Amino acid sequence: MSIKNFFVFVVLSLHFNIMAQKSETITLGGGCFWCTEAIFQRVKGIIKVEPGYSGGKIPHPTYREVCSGLTGHAEVVQITYNPHVISLEKILEIFWKTHDPTTLNRQGADVGTQYRSVIFYHNEQQKQTAAELKQMLDQARIWDNPIVTEISAFTHFYPAEKYHQNYFEDNPNQGYCQFVIVPKLQKFSKLFSEYRKDY
Repeated sequence: MSIKNFFVFVVLSLHFNIMAQKSETITLGGGCFWCTEAIFQRVKGIIKVEPGYSGGKIPHPTYREVCSGLTGHAEVVQITYNPHVISLEKILEIFWKTHDPTTLNRQGADVGTQYRSVIFYHNEQQKQTAAELKQMLDQARIWDNPIVTEISAFTHFYPAEKYHQNYFEDNPNQGYCQFVIVPKLQKFSKLFSEYRKDY
């Protein structure tokens, strides 16, 4: 290995080690994970967004099993982010304001416990932040009805099947993407333009 290549290797290693030390993880469910994934892929400071399943009773559920409503899992995205670029408070604000957190076990035409609004916190600080922000938004009466978002401790995350990964990017002209996801992305861009990546 040349000195130049060695130097590049060292710099890249340090960069990824620093990023790993800076990153934190939160798991969110706001209806269909195709929507939530597409939104957070566009948020500055987000390192990784992965759709999957959390909060259920059986290990390694399939999409079909989760859709039955019998496993107890929610469709979620596991978000890895840099807290020096974007705060948890801002992530949760984006989360709450880009879905309807006042409808129990439902987002539009998607109905069932797998579509519930939920925050799976990974530590006590996240729990406290989520609870305080939820109370603040409720008191601000942004929505006509109270927020019903569940706030629960994270236990397990099971990645969704490969065809669910990066769904909107791979299927932008699909009907659901055009009629459900695109309006959510437009709302995100309108409300949070300063947090939108140059995509």
